Amino acid sequence: MTTLSVKLTFYIHHSVSLKNKRQVCRSLVEKIRNRFNVSIAEVDTQDAQKTLTLGVAVVSGDAAHARRSLDQIIRYMEEHTEAELIDIEEGN
Repeated sequence: MTTLSVKLTFYIHHSVSLKNKRQVCRSLVEKIRNRFNVSIAEVDTQDAQKTLTLGVAVVSGDAAHARRSLDQIIRYMEEHTEAELIDIEEGN
């Protein structure tokens, strides 16, 4: 069994309140959960109105499949959000 995780930090240029940020967060989390069936949650910077930090975890029986899935999720997130991906921190 292989478990991979990543912490992604996004910058939301247009956010003027935590409410705006939560809308972006909720939308992105729902898209990822529905499309990829992985664990995802806001893990840091909850009180910063322009910064969104999400943690994603993938569990698979095959290490190569887990890596491909995580790479696919990151690409999808970059393409399907209004926020700019500014940092990727690989977990173990």
